[in-house]
Amino acid sequence: MDEEPQANAGGAVVGEDGKARTPWAYGDPMLLSYYDTEWGMPIHDEAGLFERMSLEGFQAGLSWLTILKKRERFREVFAGFDPEAVAEFGEPEVDRLLGDAGIIRHRGKIAACINNAARVLELRDEGGLDEFLWSFQPAETPRPRTVAEIPTTGAESEALSKALKKKGFRFVGPTTMYALMEAIGMIDTHLLDSHRRGASGVWSA
Repeated sequence: MDEEPQANAGGAVVGEDGKARTPWAYGDPMLLSYYDTEWGMPIHDEAGLFERMSLEGFQAGLSWLTILKKRERFREVFAGFDPEAVAEFGEPEVDRLLGDAGIIRHRGKIAACINNAARVLELRDEGGLDEFLWSFQPAETPRPRTVAEIPTTGAESEALSKALKKKGFRFVGPTTMYALMEAIGMIDTHLLDSHRRGASGVWSA
């Protein structure tokens, strides 16, 4: 997930419950719950990865909270992010989606999601989306103490973006792919003092 701009590029913030977190986790209960239970945890199932990739694409230029608030509706109208179902969407579905205020009504992003579903199906012949994405896991993860030290892109996300574009994927720029890598636990950008640091089990705290 792309972090929202922080006025204080400082360290972890201790919440009312006494637990320290990266600052973007605060501001709304949905963000807090997402941070504490889901963000940065490993994801390997195809639909789950396709959903995260799609939502990161829809998030571009918007706050993540906006996406979280619309997430359930996204799941409803995009068939639970089943790539086989989404790949079959045509103009009638696009028109329907453009008229649905419950999601982000952006033709380019909607078209990209449908296109990417078809590309996910093609990857099955090469080991699948999970194998493809996780093959770009870096050898090391960032160890930020402050928000200012959290990267927004890296060599691996740039390589992943380039490889996905070569496969025909859209809305998969380096920054968006870095956010995806954070969201699915491929890297750990929880601040070192956060109670969630190392929670994924992929990296030691």
